[in-house]
Amino acid sequence: MSKASDIRLTFHKANTDSELLIPLAQSSVRAGFPSPAQDYMGEEIDLNKLLVRHREATFYVRISGESMTDAGILDGDLAVVDKELEARDGDFVIAYVDGEFTIKQFRMDESGTFGWLQPWNNHFPPIRVDASNDFIIWGVVTYVIHPAKKPQ
Repeated sequence: MSKASDIRLTFHKANTDSELLIPLAQSSVRAGFPSPAQDYMGEEIDLNKLLVRHREATFYVRISGESMTDAGILDGDLAVVDKELEARDGDFVIAYVDGEFTIKQFRMDESGTFGWLQPWNNHFPPIRVDASNDFIIWGVVTYVIHPAKKPQ
């Protein structure tokens, strides 16, 4: 059995007691060819309302490890995790497997008798989970936050 120890996770409860309003540009930014600049801001958004659906069941998890890099989940990122959501095939999840936490993509076998925790880095093997494992899906990853620029 492969171990989940390629990743270390740090859990933080989501604090939604106050609003954090941030200006939102009125128009979107194109990822293709540039468009004329917009010099004004539109509405404001509250990141708590955007990122947190179930207040009491939402946690932030600091990611440490390399097994999910090809999915864009990088060492040092913050994952927003909702414990109230039921995991579906293909969801990214925080799972507890045989005494260790890990973040992986959940895949259910066609037979429904076992599942896989799939890394997104070819240097790490998938983890097969079935009734012989101490296994739970702790929560479903709803967002991943990472810096666009490395700190200096």
